[in-house]
Amino acid sequence: MTAFSRLADPAHPAIRRLAALAPLDPSARTALADAALRSRALRPARELLAEGAPIANPLLILNGWAARVRFLTDGRRQIMSLLLPGDLIGNCRHSRPLSVSTIVALSPLTVCAAPSPGSPSLEEAYHVSHALDEAYLLAQITRLGRFSAEERVVDLMLELRDRLTLCGLVSDGGFAWPLTQSALADTLGLTPVHVNRTLQQLRRRGEVVLRAGRLQLTDPAELIHRVGHITAHVTATQS
Repeated sequence: MTAFSRLADPAHPAIRRLAALAPLDPSARTALADAALRSRALRPARELLAEGAPIANPLLILNGWAARVRFLTDGRRQIMSLLLPGDLIGNCRHSRPLSVSTIVALSPLTVCAAPSPGSPSLEEAYHVSHALDEAYLLAQITRLGRFSAEERVVDLMLELRDRLTLCGLVSDGGFAWPLTQSALADTLGLTPVHVNRTLQQLRRRGEVVLRAGRLQLTDPAELIHRVGHITAHVTATQS
């Protein structure tokens, strides 16, 4: 199967995510499939964009996970947000955008230049995606500013479950989990030791099953109630 035919498939994660944000017309699907012909792949830990670098064209993640990262002078890093299939990088409304963070692959990653929104449906999908980026950032600020360690871990897991559901990448209540404990710590402002202790508590209580790179939340509804989790794609599309 060619890259074109894969992305033209409505079941492709990137297509499913964008189509969940706005119904895509045939011209939008053709533009996306054509863009995939010029995709490129990166290995985990490889840098896609450096902070301050010009963004020649917005990028679309086709497969894999990436992160927006800020590196401190002493070598520490803060992962500010996670990027999943169907997410856009550099989805700006001005003509000469610069990367405000370093983009790093967390898993095998495939990206392509996002096609220009020539159709109203693709333009709407891009606008909603931009709103979602803001919603996820606000959620991250709340996690880091007010949540306990366990609330941070649970709320992020619930957010990723919501987002991967849009991509069609959640099955039997579980999804791929390529995050190391170090990456999770850097995302949530915790130490790896604290993250390990928190995961062990969740696993002992049977609320989380984490095995062979796959995560399952056994009772998402109870966890949502516990941390007051709000599904961002609902609030963003209504704001």
